[in-house]
Amino acid sequence: MFEKEKKQMIEAALKMKEYHLISLTGGNVSMRVAEDKYLVTPSGMYYETMKPEDIVLINGRCEVLEGKRKPSSDASALVYIFEHKKEVGAIVHTHQPYATAIGLNNDKLPACLVTIIDANHADVPVAPWTPSQDVGMGKLCVEYATDANAVIMKNHGVIAFGADLEEALFGVVYLEEAAKTYVLARIMGEVEELPPEEIAKERSGWVNYGQ
Repeated sequence: MFEKEKKQMIEAALKMKEYHLISLTGGNVSMRVAEDKYLVTPSGMYYETMKPEDIVLINGRCEVLEGKRKPSSDASALVYIFEHKKEVGAIVHTHQPYATAIGLNNDKLPACLVTIIDANHADVPVAPWTPSQDVGMGKLCVEYATDANAVIMKNHGVIAFGADLEEALFGVVYLEEAAKTYVLARIMGEVEELPPEEIAKERSGWVNYGQ
């Protein structure tokens, strides 16, 4: 059941490793596949050896509907996001170093680069610390996201979401690229933020991006 979607999730996780956004068994990938049905990567498994049958199908109560593996320990937080952001079809969670570093002493990564605006749509906020494996992580993500499709979780990592896996993956990859540039710029001095009207103009152009 949902074999195509499960393969897409593994491919996305491997892309996250390719771009150095996660290490070993860190992070997770999840997808909405039907009303009150969500696919989630299993807890603590290496993505290189993961097979479609290892992906777990759960419901809104995090009960396993299909699969023999234990779902990600963040399942309750992921389900909360799905249930409170109905436009979201996929979520990726990473521990990407540059964006996470920004979250340790900043309250946002400003939308000062086209990559942030295009892929994340707005300033990427930093949400307060909450223990992993806690539904509170999902609650804070929904509260702090506002117009952005990613949130930096303080002392933890990044949660990004989109209508589909491609959009969610674009979010974390371009977020890390922008975070690297921002960190380098901050070493040299202050970073001037773009005015809201310029951010809106750039964001509108993303609609026509790609084929």
